[in-house]
Amino acid sequence: MKKIASQSDYLQAYKNSIEQPEKFWVEVAEDFVWKKKWDSVLEWDFHKPEVKWFIGGKLNITENCIDRHLADKANQTAIIWEPNDPQKKAQHITYQQLHDEVCRVANMLKNNGIKKGDRVCIYLPMIPEAAYAMLACARIGAVHSVVFAGFSSGSLVDRINDAGCKVVLTSDGSSRGEKKIDLKPIVDEALQKCPGVEKTIVLKYTNSKVSMQAGRDVWWHDEIKNAKPTCEPEIMDAEDLLFILYTSGSTGKPKGMVHTCGGYMVYSTYTFQTVFQYQQGQVYWCTADIGWITGHSYIVYGPLAAGATTLMFEGIPSWPDMGRFWQVIEKHKVNIFYTAPTAIRSLEKAPLSFVHQSDLHSLKVLGSVGEPINEEAWHWYYEHIGRSQCPIVDTWWQTETGGIMISPIANVTKLKAAFATLPLPGVQPAVMDEKGNEVLPNGVEGRLTIKFPWPSMARTIYGDHQRFKETYFSTFPGKYFTGDGCKRDDEGFYRITGRVDDIIIVSGHNMGTAEIESAIDEHAAVCETAVVGYPHDVKGQGVYAYVICYEPPTDEEKLRAEIRELVSKIIGPIAKPDKIQFVSGLPKTRSGKIMRRILRKVAEGEMNNLGDTSTLTDPAVVDEIKNGAL
Repeated sequence: MKKIASQSDYLQAYKNSIEQPEKFWVEVAEDFVWKKKWDSVLEWDFHKPEVKWFIGGKLNITENCIDRHLADKANQTAIIWEPNDPQKKAQHITYQQLHDEVCRVANMLKNNGIKKGDRVCIYLPMIPEAAYAMLACARIGAVHSVVFAGFSSGSLVDRINDAGCKVVLTSDGSSRGEKKIDLKPIVDEALQKCPGVEKTIVLKYTNSKVSMQAGRDVWWHDEIKNAKPTCEPEIMDAEDLLFILYTSGSTGKPKGMVHTCGGYMVYSTYTFQTVFQYQQGQVYWCTADIGWITGHSYIVYGPLAAGATTLMFEGIPSWPDMGRFWQVIEKHKVNIFYTAPTAIRSLEKAPLSFVHQSDLHSLKVLGSVGEPINEEAWHWYYEHIGRSQCPIVDTWWQTETGGIMISPIANVTKLKAAFATLPLPGVQPAVMDEKGNEVLPNGVEGRLTIKFPWPSMARTIYGDHQRFKETYFSTFPGKYFTGDGCKRDDEGFYRITGRVDDIIIVSGHNMGTAEIESAIDEHAAVCETAVVGYPHDVKGQGVYAYVICYEPPTDEEKLRAEIRELVSKIIGPIAKPDKIQFVSGLPKTRSGKIMRRILRKVAEGEMNNLGDTSTLTDPAVVDEIKNGAL
């Protein structure tokens, strides 16, 4: 497959991918190891909805992530593991060591009754064994369901039971910053309501005291002793399940997104290589947790299938101090750094001395993922971390898409702060108005949909295809509805304006909350903002802003007036917040996602119906927000 090295290369590749999509993706897929080539490339019907790629193709994704690299990269580092405690030694795991460890864990699973098609819940810290476990499941054809090891027992119950998991892989505990979290008691509590679980395999990691239930619980170190370092990869169909990953639903019930072997492998690897312009020998670091799709696609599967060196980080950006990210970059000479706007904004608050203490000259490419990045954070990241020399790939994608969909290509696409810029080859976006008509050409605003399938898209919601259809394919029949609003400027560049349920209709005008937030964040006193709509007698909806300041404001009314004036100047008077509540924090999930449902309820005065807050990083912040509501 020809590498994209210039804007003209991109335009040609994009043209080819739209005019002859099947031919385009076949050329990409030829770069992988297949046990048997596909009989046909694509079958799809967005009305059912049903999508299949590389039909009849046979493969095992772990052969592509590991075995094929052993001929020339056996001694190359596959995974660098940087522990939470900076005093502990980092691990450099070669491709040969990765092969042996994955095979051992695969055999351990087999010895505990796991076979092709069985579901395995992985509830582990950010340690190498978490990656081994994912790849071991894929090796033997088991379906992994990774649950972020910060979720409560209730969240674990929902996910284990929905997926029908037979085995849970966990550890005694985990470390995050100064916190030590006991994981095994959370699993024990959950398993009281999970009758389908037959075995729990427990890794001794923090040496916390745990109770082991005879007949169900076994120690990882005991089981791995009997496991050989070789395991033949199970031959999988391209459309066989690879994993189920749960994402929050608007109704509160998590949605188990189903991703399959062939298309996911092809797309996650292609986008990794293309977006970051990865070159062999570079060190790549994505700061996500493997409990999220970013960790699946761009810590484990994409980088390893590309033969890259990928860094896994157990810790947090603020411990032992706010310079930890920059110290890790210097220590491991990181070339590509991919993180979330939430992290960037929190680090931006810290004195620049934390940045200047570390040598960041190894950096070549910066990336942003998880939510739209506001302009102020973009410029800080570009100037202070990238020294105004590293392109920022501001990537837009979702758990449902499996891989990056709209993004600059490093050193190829012209950069534009806070814009995800252009669709990647093979991605066909369409901007729709509320009546369901596509709006053309450029310089438009509306709802973001995708009108043609791509290989890594989720195939269904596990066990609930009707919900899949209603959620993603009913709003605009024949198209995948992302749930996001967007603007497409005169150059065809896309800016994601936030979830459509985060669109506020003020006096008949659609206002994207992300746009208003970005404007408020431009104020020198403001650190972070969340904006929601609330019922307004005159305008239909008013604008309610929750604002975090670097320092508690001495004169709140004066600051409110300044913020309103700034928003009026940047967007227009119509966007001025009607209510501005100063808060010390926002209700966020452990992935950094703001729970706007809670903020909307508070803004609407519905204080007693906030729903489940157990998955929040700091549930106490909700009480503060309720008590200070305007």
